[in-house]
Amino acid sequence: MSDILKELAATIEARKSADPESSWTAKLLSKGPEKCAEKFGEEAVEAIIACAKDDRENLTYEAADVLYHLTVMLASRDVALDDVLTELARRQGVSGIAEKAAR
Repeated sequence: MSDILKELAATIEARKSADPESSWTAKLLSKGPEKCAEKFGEEAVEAIIACAKDDRENLTYEAADVLYHLTVMLASRDVALDDVLTELARRQGVSGIAEKAAR
């Protein structure tokens, strides 16, 4: 599964230098990290609403949007997806309660 996310991250990284008139990703990135974060937030709210309404089909669609916009937001601040995946791997097998207590 992480392969598709890694491919997405690579595509987004490549679009950083694309013409904003030819790429939605480039257009979004050209507006800066704040706009990328705002768009991520909008998509997250839409996913929350779909979940609350028990709309499985729309939740699936919105969750894909959330993952895309999260990846764009990370790229806007030069945070590598691999760094996020490494952090998830570090937490694997650790109790959520123990992990939070260690912060």
